[in-house]
Amino acid sequence: MTTSRTYHHGDLRNTLIAEGLALLEEGGVSKMSLRAIAARAGVSHAAPKNHFANLRALYTAMAAEGYRRHVAFMRAGLPKRASRPAKLAAAMRGYVRFAQEHPHLFALMFSSDLCDLDDAELQTAGAESYGVLREISAGLDWDKADKPHADLRAETMIWSLVHGFAQLSNSGMLSTAPDGSALPALSVTDVVPAFKYRS
Repeated sequence: MTTSRTYHHGDLRNTLIAEGLALLEEGGVSKMSLRAIAARAGVSHAAPKNHFANLRALYTAMAAEGYRRHVAFMRAGLPKRASRPAKLAAAMRGYVRFAQEHPHLFALMFSSDLCDLDDAELQTAGAESYGVLREISAGLDWDKADKPHADLRAETMIWSLVHGFAQLSNSGMLSTAPDGSALPALSVTDVVPAFKYRS
């Protein structure tokens, strides 16, 4: 795509984020540069500087969009009239499905090396994602339910379970045993205990 066209985008910022996400999906961070993204957007290599001081700033905006999409994946499977355990299972499946379908973006979202994790937009988007975990963890009846900061303990436990499973799945470590034999395909809900909720 030529970069010689005159800049005329009405929304270059979002175009650059979209093109950056597409390039990330194709080849991971090794293929990324502001120049390459500008070329995909059809603008000069200097045009991105109007919105992003450097690649790290663009990565940060891309990660924020990743969290918004992450929320959509988790909420897409939430049955409105289902039990709370069913909603927990559905959201966890959505969490892992997002990680599996968008591994490069998923890794970027949690990278302090590539993103500015103190960025306000990124923190807001991340809080929306965490909010789904908070919803599905609220009221868990388990052996830490009577401890101080019980809600935080439940949220952290659920997050650790689902995020750890997603990371292991993306690394391929859940497909092969240490002895090299194939492992059965497992969903995150196959390894999560049958949680109950306080009424």
